[in-house]
Amino acid sequence: MKIAPHSKLVFIGDSITDCERARPVGEGLFGAVGKSYVSLLEGFFTAAYPGHGLRLVNMGTSGNTVLDLKARWQTDVLDLKPDWLAIMIGVNDVWRQFDLPRQTEIHVSPAVYEKTLNELARKTRPKLKGLIMMAPFYIEPNRADAMRARMDEYGALVKKVAARHDALFIDTQAAFEPVLQHLHANAIAWDRVHPNIIGHAVIARAFMQAVGAQI
Repeated sequence: MKIAPHSKLVFIGDSITDCERARPVGEGLFGAVGKSYVSLLEGFFTAAYPGHGLRLVNMGTSGNTVLDLKARWQTDVLDLKPDWLAIMIGVNDVWRQFDLPRQTEIHVSPAVYEKTLNELARKTRPKLKGLIMMAPFYIEPNRADAMRARMDEYGALVKKVAARHDALFIDTQAAFEPVLQHLHANAIAWDRVHPNIIGHAVIARAFMQAVGAQI
């Protein structure tokens, strides 16, 4: 496995990561890590590698865009001094263009998205043992759907930035494709954005595979 024993992993993102994690830091007792794929990873890593003593910290915040991540980067990433950092952001950057199309002042264009993500990766990568960048996703099998097509565009930008900074890239959109061949999107996420336990398990499995862990 790529992640060494006793490593500290910080996960940052939006509501898909957040899932009721504790404040100000999502780590500790009584479900502090939340109910997302991060909690599943905590369980999987501990079950498969009980001697590794991996430390997982959830810093997802519901509603965030990449610009919100930039605003809290110092306190919620750099100050925590992670060994590994996992970033999954972009769903709100895309979604606001569709559910609030007239409020253009809150939209995050592809150019701003890529520039900001690149800036965050550039300032952080030298401090890390490993960086993991996860594509945003829309749980919709029809690639011609307008929001799915735009999400794929932003996912391609994440892949581009990941390659630039020697980061692991996880194509979470692609991870859902085999499941969507057998289940309707509504069986995974009622709004095609916020996954249920099945969807979070899909994300966690893709993560484990990307870092070469048993699953």
